Amino acid sequence: MRLKLDISPDLAAMMAAEIAAGERAVTTAVREAGTSLKTAWRGQITGAGLGQRLANTIRSEQFPKGKPSLNAAALVWSKAPVIIGAHDVGPLIRSKNGFWLAIPTEAAGKSLRGGRVSPREWERRTGLRLRIVHRRMGPSLLVAEAQLNTRGRAVASRSRTGRGVVTVPIFLLVPQVKLPKRLDLARDAERAHEAVPKLIAASWVEGRF
Repeated sequence: MRLKLDISPDLAAMMAAEIAAGERAVTTAVREAGTSLKTAWRGQITGAGLGQRLANTIRSEQFPKGKPSLNAAALVWSKAPVIIGAHDVGPLIRSKNGFWLAIPTEAAGKSLRGGRVSPREWERRTGLRLRIVHRRMGPSLLVAEAQLNTRGRAVASRSRTGRGVVTVPIFLLVPQVKLPKRLDLARDAERAHEAVPKLIAASWVEGRF
């Protein structure tokens, strides 16, 4: 007597289909979590007033590329990690050589390369000399004998008589400065991580029906 057992549906095929569905679900969930985190970080940066250019340094990438996997992973990072990290931590900044930190005032203007101008660059750009003024109360100053233009920037006077020339504070001199913490990247990263299981379940169900 010969017995033949047919199992319908095919269990091996069902298991293979379920694994494939799981791979797609995990890959989709991880991609959504990575994209969501990138968007959240960019939103934090622009919301803190740090500008769209810095926000655009936040990038995301998924692994493995081009195929679904149960071990899918997403990487979210910044192309300007030092700047982003500083605003995320709020560090105490001191001068490297132990001298003063020169903080430009509104009258100093900005660097030609963007960002803060240094005393040396300011003197080279304006042709004016800076001198130090020590104060008992408050930070010491680097000042210049200059004229203020319509934008409130200190410039060299064109008057031969010195008309309009005043002593203008160009830099504040401080021993250290505490950068305020303006970002909380860990908060959004934790939210994205916690959302992954629900995203996997939702993607798995959606892929089956």
